[in-house]
Amino acid sequence: MLQSAKSRGLLAIFFLIAGIMHFVFPQAYISVIPTYLPVPAALVIISGVAECAGGLGVLFVVTRRWAGIGLLLLCIAVLPANVQMLVNAIDAGKAEWLMVLLILRLPLQLLLMWWIWRATWYKSR
Repeated sequence: MLQSAKSRGLLAIFFLIAGIMHFVFPQAYISVIPTYLPVPAALVIISGVAECAGGLGVLFVVTRRWAGIGLLLLCIAVLPANVQMLVNAIDAGKAEWLMVLLILRLPLQLLLMWWIWRATWYKSR
């Protein structure tokens, strides 16, 4: 299933929606950019464009592998923002259930990366 057109379509939709959200709610993304990274607004735009491009790229055989590489690298690149989101929640004394979800999000990033790899690189024998 994870190598199927349906799986790639779902992956494309996931990343297209995620990318579009960067432009719909930019401040939410800017707020989780770690302070040591420069120009947070530009990073949000770049990552939003990358998510949209990667999402579209998985749909076409000619771009699928490059899209997979890009999405895998993007997942690694956004890890500091995911950690920052958790730190912000802890600092703000957010609800415990929210912090649990943010903690669970970190290993789910690995599952997402596995899905990207299976959908764009993996070849069955």
